[in-house]
Amino acid sequence: MERLRTAVVLISLAMAPLSIIHAQSQPVTRPQPDLKSATTSGDFNVLPPLPRGKSTILGGQIRNVDPVLDQFTLEVVGQRPLKILFDERTQFFRNGAIIPLRELGPEEHASVQTVLDAGNVYALSIHVLSQAPEGECQGHVENYDPTTGTLTINTNLSGEPIRLTLREDAPVVREGQAAFTAGAEGKSDLVNGSLVVVRFEADGKGQAVANHVTVLARPGSSFVFSGRLSSLDMHSGSLVLLDPRDGKTYQISFAPERIAGSGNLHTGDQVRVTASFGDGRYTATQITANQSPQP
Repeated sequence: MERLRTAVVLISLAMAPLSIIHAQSQPVTRPQPDLKSATTSGDFNVLPPLPRGKSTILGGQIRNVDPVLDQFTLEVVGQRPLKILFDERTQFFRNGAIIPLRELGPEEHASVQTVLDAGNVYALSIHVLSQAPEGECQGHVENYDPTTGTLTINTNLSGEPIRLTLREDAPVVREGQAAFTAGAEGKSDLVNGSLVVVRFEADGKGQAVANHVTVLARPGSSFVFSGRLSSLDMHSGSLVLLDPRDGKTYQISFAPERIAGSGNLHTGDQVRVTASFGDGRYTATQITANQSPQP
């Protein structure tokens, strides 16, 4: 059984996740290539760059492939179908070997690496498997009921939650910075707002059963990030930092009026950010510029 990783770990990123977005009833649209630039360069095969952002692995059955509208439906275990876009940039694999995208058709077992593109779900790659896949989703805990084992997760692709059954013997472990992983771990971390990555598999009844939970952050926990500012928005009070220690990007909120010297920050600066986690996001309490990444 091929194990799928999240965008956060496998691909990037996801939180990226099994998702239960409603299938759209109307054909979806996406940005078109810049034909003006293509005409100027004489190359009519120019395609826009791949969408950026955290990617997510979805596992399920491919149905309703439409080569005209370049879209298909992914039927996710125990959830509503999801409409996904694809185009010439999408890579298509069968049991690990790349094959022409024109061979895409209904498939019983597939995993799709997805990313949001202008509000639509786009397939970066499609992996067709000979065996039923395991899945992985990343999101915030909305609720955990230890009596029934029901774990409800909100993902970054939709406001509609995913409901899984947490296996009784499933490990719940912390991952990340030493100060965070040194704390007590276990199912007590499954509180409202915790950021988690959940691995799951389908049981014989078509329900998703979680067999492993990784906790990335819990409300009230503190973190220190060091790295380069890849983006900075003073108006909204938001920055994105690339931390070379783990190769991940982190979106962090901050209040400019409360952070001394924040007005002197620029994209590309090396900074050290102390942040707390709560309300589903990291919020900076201190930003120090011109600091080298910590080992």
